[in-house]
Parts: sequence; structure tokens; C-alpha cells
Amino acid sequence: MGASKAKRLPRAVRERQMMDAAVQTFGQRGYQAASMDDIAELAGVSKPLVYLYLNSKEDLFTACIRREAKALLDAVAAAIDPGLSAEEQLWAGLLAFFTHTAEHPDGWAVLSRQAHIQGEPFAGEAARMRAEIVAYVGTVIGAAAKETHRETHRDPELAERDVAGLAQALAGAAESLAGWANGTPGMTAREAAATLMNFSWAGLGNLMKNERWSPR
Repeated sequence: MGASKAKRLPRAVRERQMMDAAVQTFGQRGYQAASMDDIAELAGVSKPLVYLYLNSKEDLFTACIRREAKALLDAVAAAIDPGLSAEEQLWAGLLAFFTHTAEHPDGWAVLSRQAHIQGEPFAGEAARMRAEIVAYVGTVIGAAAKETHRETHRDPELAERDVAGLAQALAGAAESLAGWANGTPGMTAREAAATLMNFSWAGLGNLMKNERWSPR
């Protein structure tokens, strides 16, 4: 009966239902353990209908990665006002990132864990999302360096290599912290964002003042 009802729905609605079911199944059970039968049952449609609309299991998983990556990137982009200071942009981006990953834990599990476990081509899809996040972070760090230069009239000496390394480190910390926050009862997105902001911004501030740590 579920499949009969589903046939009366617009195609876009049916596909969204199937994709939602797939993300939940892949995120909670993993790619290998998930079956098209499980996804069809959860979506309330027949398995042939899932294959008809979304092709193979591999194609469906790829589509899930792409959809969840776009949703996360769109959420972060929508939260950032280019007119804000670099500090405010970073805070807005981090808060949006942790809010989205907290509200969509299955989608985040697909992106951060399942895609990497399965290797290519799935890992490559997730890597493209990460590259966009790293690029955003690098832009913010570069903007912070320029702001410091304008305010202090000193060259912060943040070379392109410094910015790239810091962006990679911050993105990696955000990914790790999101997984931990989602598994920690009572941890809010705002707390997670503040944790990383406190950890990163103080260090970035020191770099902007040319106060660098060095091994003794």
C-alpha cells in the first residue's frame, strides 16, 4: 500500500523520501550493511521503484554524498556575511557548520566516515566538499591577516603556505569535533563552535602579531 501511495506523489517528493531513507540507512548501518530492501522499506516504496529512480546502490550512495555535501556547504555559505569582520565570519561559519552537522547526524556520518571507509570514488566526492571548506577557512584567515595589517601597520608575515596549513588544521579539527559533539550527550552546536573558536582564534591572533611558538 505504501508503494501505491508513493506513486501518487510528485517525482521530486518521492526521490527526496528515498534519499532521506538512504542517508539514514547508510549513516546508521554503513554502506556495506545497508541494503536496497532496507531503504525501500524505510521510504515506504518498492525496491524496483528505488532502482528505477536512483539506479544502483553505488549511484544512490554517491547521490547521498553529493546532496549532503551541498546542504552543508550551502548552510555555511548562507550564514556568512562578507561585510562582517574576519573574526565574525569565522564564528558564523563555525556555528553554521556545527549546527548543521548536529541537526543532520546521519548525513554527517555519511560524509565524514562512510564515504572515506569505502574508498574511491566515494572518498573523492567527500574530498571535494572538504576542499571547499578548507578554501573558505583559508579566505577567512587571509582576511584576518589583512585586517591586522591595516590596524597595526605591521606585516603579519602569513605566507601562502602558512594560510594553507592553518586552513587544513582548522578544517580537520572541525570535522573531528563534530563527530565527537554528535556522540556527546548534552553538547550543543554553540558549545562546539565556541570550543573551536577559543582554540583557534587565540592562536591565530598570536600569529597575526608575529608571536610564534618555536621548539626550544
